[in-house]
Amino acid sequence: MSARDNSTSLKLVHVKPACEHCRVRSLCLPTALSPAEIAEMDDLVRRHEPLRRGDTLYRAGDRFAGIFAIQHGAIKTYGLTLEGREQITGFHLAGELVGLDAIDTNTHPCNAIALEDTEVCLLPLEQLEALSQRIPGLLHNFSRLMSREILREEHVLMMLGGTSAEQRIARFLLNLQQRLSERGPMGDEIHLLMSRQDISNYLGLAIETVSRQFTHLQEKGILEINNRSVRVLDRTSLAALVG
Repeated sequence: MSARDNSTSLKLVHVKPACEHCRVRSLCLPTALSPAEIAEMDDLVRRHEPLRRGDTLYRAGDRFAGIFAIQHGAIKTYGLTLEGREQITGFHLAGELVGLDAIDTNTHPCNAIALEDTEVCLLPLEQLEALSQRIPGLLHNFSRLMSREILREEHVLMMLGGTSAEQRIARFLLNLQQRLSERGPMGDEIHLLMSRQDISNYLGLAIETVSRQFTHLQEKGILEINNRSVRVLDRTSLAALVG
């Protein structure tokens, strides 16, 4: 990517993010911040312009500008194999962080696009580290968030390592349901923001296999499926499938 392309890929708007009123604040920030400390966070955080579905947040090779926190919506990250095929590396939801894998090399190793209308905040790493020296608990909190992202990657490896197609689907749905429930009560219904093709790519399965497994789980009375809406009718049985 040329320097010109890179300079226009990060589009920030000069709007105060107002961390105090962010609906996913509890997932990103320590709970015991004072009004003055929240004001300092407001001064640090930069709001990216709203993304439409399919818009690119950053591309592989873009310079690392900071960590992105998703306020609303969802992001898909993916890279390209040596054969030029897309390989999805993750689905990221509101309250989660994106771009952590660029800290080491200072360059994004993958692409990130919006799965739906999405709003994100940019947290410049150097300024965040400096602010952490003045706000007790802030660095620990972001270390916790980074640890959570590492744990999520380990769960992905568990999904893909030596498990059947049925187990992969079950693990994927349980993981997604658990993450969505952290944002508030949601009942037993899961709205799949990603396509069946994306799910099959992520889980390393053929799209026909994914569709067949969804149908099989519905026939067993574990799921009720209506397009991208999935209702978990029997969570105990779904959890039993993953052992």
